Amino acid sequence: MGEENCRVSVNGAIREYKAGTTYQAIAEEFQSCYEHQIVLVFVGKYRLQELRKQVEGDCEIRFITTADTIGHATYKRSMCFLLVKAVHDVAGHDRIERVRIHFSVDKGYYCTVEGEVELTEEFLEKVSCRMRELAEEKMKIDKRSIHTDDAIEMFHRHGMYDKERLFRYRRVSKVNIYSMNEFEDYYYGYMVPDAGCLKYFSLHLYDEGFVIQMPAKEQPEVVPEFKPSPKLFHVLKESVLWGDCQDIETVGALNDMITQSDMREVVLVQEAHQERQIGEIAKQIADRKNTRFVLIAGPSSSGKTTFSHRLSIQLLANGLKPHPIAVDNYFVDREKTPRDKDGNYNFECLEAIDIEKFNEDMKALMDGKEVWLPVFDFKSGKRKYENHPTKLGAQDILVIEGIHCLNPKLTEMMEDESKFKIYISALTQLNVDEHNRIPTTDGRLIRRIVRDARTRGASASRTISMWPSVRKGEEENIFPFQEHADVMFNSSLLYELAVLKQYVEPLLFGVEKESEEFLEAKRLLKFFDYFVGIGSEYVPTNSLLREFIGGGCFNV
Repeated sequence: MGEENCRVSVNGAIREYKAGTTYQAIAEEFQSCYEHQIVLVFVGKYRLQELRKQVEGDCEIRFITTADTIGHATYKRSMCFLLVKAVHDVAGHDRIERVRIHFSVDKGYYCTVEGEVELTEEFLEKVSCRMRELAEEKMKIDKRSIHTDDAIEMFHRHGMYDKERLFRYRRVSKVNIYSMNEFEDYYYGYMVPDAGCLKYFSLHLYDEGFVIQMPAKEQPEVVPEFKPSPKLFHVLKESVLWGDCQDIETVGALNDMITQSDMREVVLVQEAHQERQIGEIAKQIADRKNTRFVLIAGPSSSGKTTFSHRLSIQLLANGLKPHPIAVDNYFVDREKTPRDKDGNYNFECLEAIDIEKFNEDMKALMDGKEVWLPVFDFKSGKRKYENHPTKLGAQDILVIEGIHCLNPKLTEMMEDESKFKIYISALTQLNVDEHNRIPTTDGRLIRRIVRDARTRGASASRTISMWPSVRKGEEENIFPFQEHADVMFNSSLLYELAVLKQYVEPLLFGVEKESEEFLEAKRLLKFFDYFVGIGSEYVPTNSLLREFIGGGCFNV
């Protein structure tokens, strides 16, 4: 077999290679044809492979670079491995208890080091130098498959107790272990074949840890200036501390809770924690006597609608009379909606909203006038009007929800002191283990797949295909304004992925193998293999989770 020649098609060019040639060797031959670093390869139409894999027969291949979504994620994952190894090399393995990669900050990840190490600029500089040394050497990243029981024993020996815990619940008999020389670790997802391309990063001391800043997908060779978002960081850190306090830091810890504890109590504690936070926000609003407008913004599937209902109940408990208003009711008529570059209606841009009419109505309400508020008919693409006018009394307050609510242009005619601005997002605080994050966007995508199937009859393929466009709209219209908020609220629940598992898996299994969305569906299915699922019977009817799985007490 080793001497057999294989015909390989690359970008329309047919080349012959000996069976056993690595895709990395072929990538090096074609690298000059690509603007960015090649990191993965598609073999045929559907098989995504690491470059360390070998040609087995005639095939057509397509290379993936760091400018592709999957390739960019592979770069960042591999960079985390390089970082963790470098920290151990510089500090000494016996002085490190664990390196934790927590959550996204700006274009990087916030990390902490536990053990006999003092984080200083000098220490980070040594880590940075070690990472660059390994990249210069093109340190090989090896991969081997071992029995799950052996992996559990190995993780215990290395003091990687999060991973030991995680794999006690793993059904498959084999585990893929990555190594750089003596340093062994597990990562969820593909890796680059060596450290040679891992050149673009910077390290910054921040808070009690540090941030590894990495390039964005759009400019894979440019490390952007580090610009943290202090308010968002504080909410994320508080969420991590809450998870630590509950002994639910990782998926393995959650699985332990599910199998060994009273899940009814675990669920109720998480729900009570959120209710207390909502109550505290309502109290802040009530204490600010000039507040007439509560503005709620957040990305897709954050639970904005249920949150606004629950906040309204808490405002009532504080002696105020809330009136909900959805900015979506101020959409311009369908034919006036701007279109994107592909000619599709762009409902997420600010120009899709009749800003002038919105401000006119809000000002009239502030002036004590009666206003007939619109209700947008999404079928006809036209506005209708309510059957009775709205007029604000002394204790009345408007609770306004929409993706543009933190954009000052939306509310330019309102006095700033009359606004109370809230940013809500599902900021997943749970991670797979200490080195493998669960991206916040994954949690929201899973929520949306479940909700779209239930409320719109949309397939998982449809929701997944729309997600890049949704994310682009969020990057343009929501995230730039998040730091303008008076308060931020994390709508993610520590237990929710264990509940969502039973709802989303059948939908993901329904994605056709031939579709472009299959790879993403397969990735999410593999992700849910880590979780022990639980039923929804313990989820209260007023839970934010009910907005997605159904059975809630609010009309959402």
